[in-house]
Amino acid sequence: MAENQDGQEKTNEPTAKRLNEARRKGQTPRSKELQTMAVTLVGSASLLLLGSSFADGVGDIFNANFTLTRADLFDTGTLIRHLGSAIRSALLMLLPFFAIAMAVALLASVALGGFNVSTESMTPKFSKMNPLKGLKRIFSPNGLMELGKALAKFLLIAGATVLLIWSWWGDLLRLANKEALVSIVEGLTLVGWSSLLLSSTLIFLALVDVPFQLWNHKRQLKMTQQEVRDEHKETEGRPEVKGRIRQLQREMARRRMMEEVPKADVIVTNPTHYAVALKYDQTKMNAPLLVAKGSDLVAANIRRVGEEHAVPVVEAPVLARAIYFNTELNESIPTGLYLAVAQLLAYVFQLQAYEKGSGEVPVRPEDFPVPEDLQHD
Repeated sequence: MAENQDGQEKTNEPTAKRLNEARRKGQTPRSKELQTMAVTLVGSASLLLLGSSFADGVGDIFNANFTLTRADLFDTGTLIRHLGSAIRSALLMLLPFFAIAMAVALLASVALGGFNVSTESMTPKFSKMNPLKGLKRIFSPNGLMELGKALAKFLLIAGATVLLIWSWWGDLLRLANKEALVSIVEGLTLVGWSSLLLSSTLIFLALVDVPFQLWNHKRQLKMTQQEVRDEHKETEGRPEVKGRIRQLQREMARRRMMEEVPKADVIVTNPTHYAVALKYDQTKMNAPLLVAKGSDLVAANIRRVGEEHAVPVVEAPVLARAIYFNTELNESIPTGLYLAVAQLLAYVFQLQAYEKGSGEVPVRPEDFPVPEDLQHD
């Protein structure tokens, strides 16, 4: 079982944050055997497919360089010209093979862990030069796996090579008795099939190495219970910090709410425990809007601000509690309270008209009709 420096066992699966950090550092699963197998296997297959064109190209190079005129023999620059021409012809002939090999190498390298460029992984780390850590890496599961793969690779390739030479020994000897062009074609064919068969032995190593690399990558990123808790605190925030943030948010919301109290048309009170402030504009609103509400100290502040700005304050305990418990801030009152609030607003508007010198003294309703399902004690 993997352990960290504190001796705690790493039993927890890596979190998404841990996986993302590892990828940012360039720590992704990679299989060298998968890349080696893909490059050699596809390269050998390409050699077989392009063998005839290679044979023709090699034949042309031989003809061009071994067929010389009398003038060429006395020209000191002939050797340089023929060498340059041979190099250009060889490069053009091998260009498709190199292109295929490079494309396969690139695809195989990102097949397991995906494409990832990390500048952090390119930064020199002098801690890797520590011989003690080097010995630890050698005897780690990954180091032992690399040793096992090297031995298995040697045994597989050596055994396959011996079998191929044993099987094709007669064919190899007969190439010396054939014409040059025929020998080249058959020789390339033998080389291609030999490379393909030898490359096929690496499939077994890749089938073992790929699952091991995935398992080892996940094992290295496993976390202790303490690391999971610490990451959770970093992600979610410490309780005291979150509490302070929530407190500041409540204070900001309360300040914004108190700024709306002077714009209210009426404040309904319990009288001391609850207070709600309503606003209604019949040209813009379908129903009265709750712009502020609070209990105890907040209710007292709402009443105080309302009195400072001459907002009417009406004591209606049942209605105040019904609005407080059944209406969210900045939302319209429930339909069940329409009649009660309409009577309240009618009384307030009549009272304001009387105070301005028009109309008679309004009669305050004795009770505001609140449905039983909306009442709260």
